[in-house]
Amino acid sequence: MSELLFEIGTEELPAGFQEPALAQLKQNFINQAKELNLTHGSVVTIGTPRRLALLVQELADAQPDSREELMGPSRQAGFDADGNPTKAAMGFARSKGGDVTDLKVVETDKGEYLMIVQERAGLVTAELLPALLADLMQGFSFAKSMRWGENTSTFARPVQWIVALYNGDIVPFNHDGIIASNMTRGHRFMANKEVALQGVADYKDSLEEAFVQVDQDERRNAVLSEIEKAVAETLDPANAKVAVDETLVDTVCNLVEKPFGVCGSFDGKFLQLPDEALITSMREHQKYFPVVDRENNLLPNFVAVNNTRVKDINLTRTGHERVLRARLEDAFFFFAGDKKKKLDDRFNDLTGIIFQAKLGTMLEKTERIVKLTGLLAEQFIPDSVDDACRAARLCKTDLLTDMVGEFPSLQGNMGAAYALQDGESEIVSLAIKDHYLPKRAGAELPTSLIGAVVGLADRLDTLSGCFGIGQLPTGTTDPFGLRRIALAILHIVEHSEWTLSLNDIVHKALSLYGDKVNGSAETVEQVLAFIRGRFVNDQLAAGVDGEAVEAVTSVAFDDVNDCIAKIQALAAIRKEDAFAVLAASFKRIRNIIKENSATDVKETLLVERAEKHLVTVFVQVAATVQPLLDARDYNGALSAMLALKAPVDEFFNEVMVMDEDETIRTNRLNLLTAISALFLRVGDISKMQSS
Repeated sequence: MSELLFEIGTEELPAGFQEPALAQLKQNFINQAKELNLTHGSVVTIGTPRRLALLVQELADAQPDSREELMGPSRQAGFDADGNPTKAAMGFARSKGGDVTDLKVVETDKGEYLMIVQERAGLVTAELLPALLADLMQGFSFAKSMRWGENTSTFARPVQWIVALYNGDIVPFNHDGIIASNMTRGHRFMANKEVALQGVADYKDSLEEAFVQVDQDERRNAVLSEIEKAVAETLDPANAKVAVDETLVDTVCNLVEKPFGVCGSFDGKFLQLPDEALITSMREHQKYFPVVDRENNLLPNFVAVNNTRVKDINLTRTGHERVLRARLEDAFFFFAGDKKKKLDDRFNDLTGIIFQAKLGTMLEKTERIVKLTGLLAEQFIPDSVDDACRAARLCKTDLLTDMVGEFPSLQGNMGAAYALQDGESEIVSLAIKDHYLPKRAGAELPTSLIGAVVGLADRLDTLSGCFGIGQLPTGTTDPFGLRRIALAILHIVEHSEWTLSLNDIVHKALSLYGDKVNGSAETVEQVLAFIRGRFVNDQLAAGVDGEAVEAVTSVAFDDVNDCIAKIQALAAIRKEDAFAVLAASFKRIRNIIKENSATDVKETLLVERAEKHLVTVFVQVAATVQPLLDARDYNGALSAMLALKAPVDEFFNEVMVMDEDETIRTNRLNLLTAISALFLRVGDISKMQSS
């Protein structure tokens, strides 16, 4: 068993490119090794802004020898009456790189056939690696790629060097004029020199000596250690700590090869800015960490992370403070200017923002949101209709502020801050902020019911409008993030435990557009089908029983929480022994009744004892189940329905459904249809029949 070290040295890669690139490098190697039938042990990818590295342990020295038996035409087709090979036999042998003398006759279940055996000696790994590494170089997919010089290949940033070592020996490999070697490079500023490598074992240690922490997990821990150390050395650790943003830690980790923290300060006047504005100014533009006290109140301090050790820490601190001050002065200026005009006074100015060319302005959208919010609020929070509509009216006005223009990620946050400045209630202010939540799948949901209502109205308007003009997402494009919007609708409704008819609310959302959109029933069905698709995917991703999901959604999808309750009940009841048999019987019922929809059963046409007994039990079960279904007690309803198992089995064993007498046949079909209709109130349990 051998080892492979492969390093791609580049100009500084963007922080967001590194983790995906490392994941691709690992998976592409695994796929290539599998295709070449090369076994291997652990596959690890590590990297910094200037390098992507692949470390493979226990790599096979060679492919295993292979023996393949290839079947050809029958003996009758391969040889004539005199035993001479036909064109079919010769063609088969030639296509497999052999001769007719290599053909064998073997006995199969279908008779005698011709076979040729191909035996190949496995190639040694050293011969396979140059082509494998070349494929790895071409296998990356970046958000943006570039060409440089006279090179024909593309990469995220120019490639500067390549290390390719197999058991310590250099792999003869060339990529666009860059010849692989055993020489990597140290830190750009602290060890700007070539570093000789021996292999996997000494890779990390050799780079560590050259001031490069190549393992991103170790470097991330070093970032955390450095920022905490910087605060402890500058401020009183009993009263100050770093406000750690995990996403920012990841970003900073991918901006440096070796982190060094420095704690700075800024003028206390900037604490007048809303916390989110202050934090965003530091985080988005400068990649600085805020500092807070033990009660998590912001302090006039920050922590920056450098990519090099400095001789004069005070000089570095002053430089960071000067840069941040300029940013904060801008934010302070925008904030002061924005406060001069109330949010409500900006409302009509929303006409200057185009929501979508065919769907009108942001003012028109906001007016629709207000109406939808009113409808939803009357249903779910009748005591807060006025507050909800007020929040809906103001929810987009902060898009016109300078602060949001400079920091788009602050939309909602600044609206909430300005609303409080304008004298709006805390309820309205919080709703303005909350209506943007969740911002992505799995993210924080609205904390207030009013915010949830406004957010739901906003998303329903966007989703319905886009479908109404045929602006549907494709496999590659989703400019309005409709998939994300559909998931947000589902999660808001589920989290709030609301009973909401999606069919009715989508109809209403489309009607508010007037003649701008196609508000037909077909469009409504398209919207519901799209939401249903996201619902199914979301449930499956959460590990929910897939057959239970299909059983419910294949029948109807309108009330999200009702569907979830049915799915949970079906997933629970399938553990009962009787359910599997009943599901199989239900599938038989569905196959027999086909398009029959009538459910009236005439007792005078009941002939066989088994069908009379089934009707008796069914009437009793239906009487028990109906109030349970009305109360949405699907667990209880399904448990009661299990009583039909024995009489249904007996019915199929003793009764011929398709009787020659049409009236009897129709009566029996109607009985089965009535039973089917009762089960379909919960779901199509035939979808849950064990294979």
